[in-house]
Amino acid sequence: MASLAFDGIIKRYDDVQVLHGVDLEVDDGEYLILVGPSGCGKSTLLRCIAGLEEISDGELRIGGHRVNELPPKARDVAMVFQSYALYPHMTVRQNIAFPLRIAKKSAAEQDAAVQEVSAMLGLDALLDRTPGQLSGGQRQRVAMGRAIVRRPSVFLFDEPLSNLDASLRHQMRVELKRLHKQLGATIVHVTHDQVEALTLADRILVLEKGVVQQAGSPRELFDTPANTFVAQFIGSPSMNLLDVRGGKVTGTDFAPGGPDTYTLGVRPTDLTLADEGLAATVDVVESLGAEALLHCSAGPHSVMASVKEPVPVGPGDPVHLQLDVTHAFDATSGERLPG
Repeated sequence: MASLAFDGIIKRYDDVQVLHGVDLEVDDGEYLILVGPSGCGKSTLLRCIAGLEEISDGELRIGGHRVNELPPKARDVAMVFQSYALYPHMTVRQNIAFPLRIAKKSAAEQDAAVQEVSAMLGLDALLDRTPGQLSGGQRQRVAMGRAIVRRPSVFLFDEPLSNLDASLRHQMRVELKRLHKQLGATIVHVTHDQVEALTLADRILVLEKGVVQQAGSPRELFDTPANTFVAQFIGSPSMNLLDVRGGKVTGTDFAPGGPDTYTLGVRPTDLTLADEGLAATVDVVESLGAEALLHCSAGPHSVMASVKEPVPVGPGDPVHLQLDVTHAFDATSGERLPG
């Protein structure tokens, strides 16, 4: 495996700039996840690593070596696509072995490598089937097997689980976590799924309009978001943001303390029902099983609170919400305030 370095990576399409100077060092064996809204540049950055897009400016290094000018096949990376990209006329065995056949490895080497990867991914019973005979989760494991068999320096995953249903996504997240530990692989993974990012990543890079908003561990981004964009993008459901003017939450009598004018952030899990606090009215109770999400109105603000079931209130009921952990952001720039 190998380290990866972005040094001022810029990508332009004619007059449109998509990436604005991305800087980051990715350690050997690290699992990096790229997140951000549609059009933020995360897939473009992944394709720049793969060599499928030309870098307009800056330097990309793999294992300490500049690779800007190298074609994809010379970069020693393997990419797993959202669409799996399996050969429909080939068996699972042939699909996995294909990179080795292209590299002119012997039949014995191909067989040994396929058996090793197949055992690793639980594909032994499927080796003689074609992709059309497989489920979505099975096809995804085959696509990963085809990447693993090459033993590349860096694995690139482009929304690999987005085509799977919820239960399969959960299963494949566990598989990916186990696989990363087993291989010690350097992985760069693009996703729009918050749970995927928070459970799999060693570090998360958050992009918005091609600009890095924050890079850090899942815990760092969740506990100390750098700005209101990261605060609302990381974590599901999103952090509540409330305007504080003149020391009070706008449109209410609640005075949370802190500066006279700022943006107050509080996660739904950090709000509890209490006898006093932020006065609100319950609009909707969204039952999730062991817990429920209360959708409330507090003056002009919509506020969500996560509470344990059974919920003692219903739509139309007045409540008070205690703010257990809060965050403060500049009202104009959205940047996190110290303290």
